[in-house]
Amino acid sequence: MTRAEMLIELMERLGLGPIVRSRIGGAWAPGAGDTVELIDPYEDAPLIAYRDAGAALAAAACEAAKRAQADWAARTAADRGGALHAIARVVTEGAEPLARLEALSAGKPIRDCRVEVAKVAEMFSYYAGWADKRHGEVIPVPTGHLVYTLKEPLGVVFQITPWNAPIFTAGWQIAPALAAGNGVVLKPSELTPLTTLALVALAEEKAGLPRGLVNVLAGLGPTAGQAAIEHPAVAKVIFVGSAATGRRVAAAAGAALKPVVLELGGKSANIVFADADLSAAAKGAQAAIFSAAGQSCVAGSRLLVEASIAAEFQDRVAAGMAKLRLGDPLDEATEVGPVGNRAQHARVSASVRDALSGGAQAAQGAAPASGLFIPPTLLSGLSFEAPAATEEIFGPVVAALPFEDEAEAVALANSGDYGLAGAVWTSDPGRAHRVAAQVRAGTFWINGYKTIHVSVPFGGFGGSGFGRSSGTDGLSEYQASKAVWVETASPPRTLFGYDAG
Repeated sequence: MTRAEMLIELMERLGLGPIVRSRIGGAWAPGAGDTVELIDPYEDAPLIAYRDAGAALAAAACEAAKRAQADWAARTAADRGGALHAIARVVTEGAEPLARLEALSAGKPIRDCRVEVAKVAEMFSYYAGWADKRHGEVIPVPTGHLVYTLKEPLGVVFQITPWNAPIFTAGWQIAPALAAGNGVVLKPSELTPLTTLALVALAEEKAGLPRGLVNVLAGLGPTAGQAAIEHPAVAKVIFVGSAATGRRVAAAAGAALKPVVLELGGKSANIVFADADLSAAAKGAQAAIFSAAGQSCVAGSRLLVEASIAAEFQDRVAAGMAKLRLGDPLDEATEVGPVGNRAQHARVSASVRDALSGGAQAAQGAAPASGLFIPPTLLSGLSFEAPAATEEIFGPVVAALPFEDEAEAVALANSGDYGLAGAVWTSDPGRAHRVAAQVRAGTFWINGYKTIHVSVPFGGFGGSGFGRSSGTDGLSEYQASKAVWVETASPPRTLFGYDAG
């Protein structure tokens, strides 16, 4: 069986049928725009093609979400929570075909995809529990009024998710939006729409999610995405992806006077001091950058190492890197898959070539001769201002930079525009907490890397975006507070005006 045939078999098993279409109002809607070709990153060969949803289907999706949201918001919060619990059960039951579809279409190792699908189920369970526990408060104002606040849904939200973690980021955003009482229009990356479509279809067909409450656009940003941002039913835009695209999304939303949440990229600093457990830190450095083939917004792509151990530590990382198993994402043994698409392969390759032509040295692991693979790469001998040391590469490439002392380590970590994540490895607890407090990052690890959980807020500063996902902070992004003032005086106090009698 070819990989294209495997894809069709998985699509049909998950209820998508043999054609890639948008999911609007609980039904499949084929696009009529430009053709989009999906590529198997492992073989660098076509898998399936579909037509862009375009502006007309985007409008239909927004209207469907608006109609369904009114009924959804009228339900009790406990009822909404029960619906989310049902989705979690359905995702768990369909975990294996969902993981295989993700591995095949996105090029991620199956071992990683299984973990991410399990996390999606966890996301729906987590927010199911919060659905009936978010409430307002009574505020003791000095006027004698009874003042209370309500937590209300925004209405319809438009979400845009990236190609590097399609099903994970879909669950990351859909679950809190539904728990808060909203309707959703979601546009996954045009390169990886399949698992998001499958997730929503399963939620409707097997978990009883109201049809049209979540709508998925299989299409392009300039057409379907732009139309959804501009649609009057959309109250807020949430974008996960690159900084360059995030700026365009923010500009389009701003022109329509709509608030945004931007979860963008990073050039996160992974700081290693000489007193650290170097064995653990070396493994952590590999996980920070080479897992997911470096295609992670929080990847530890800058390895800052105390100068006295820099050479030794780089040798440790390179030795471990050489043992990583690259191969077929569907192979249980594969640890590192290909990069997700041809354009990204070209960008990462060019970044490495430019660094080497600028005088950097590279230690590299092995990679298959075919497919969209980039060998795990450690670059050294870079200047602190070199593009490979300052710009997000989004591939399995790490820039190793030495530092002399704690102050320089913090200064280097805070250099540049990004502020998403970072880590420190040290046996000195005081130093660990000092560095964590001083590094400008939304997420920071001490003697670890890349652990996240749906209960913990996630987001960045500066070029890494603004707003927060996950935790109760993420839930707040999907709610608005309303203040209600009740006059309690008898007779009511009149501050202005005259009695008509």
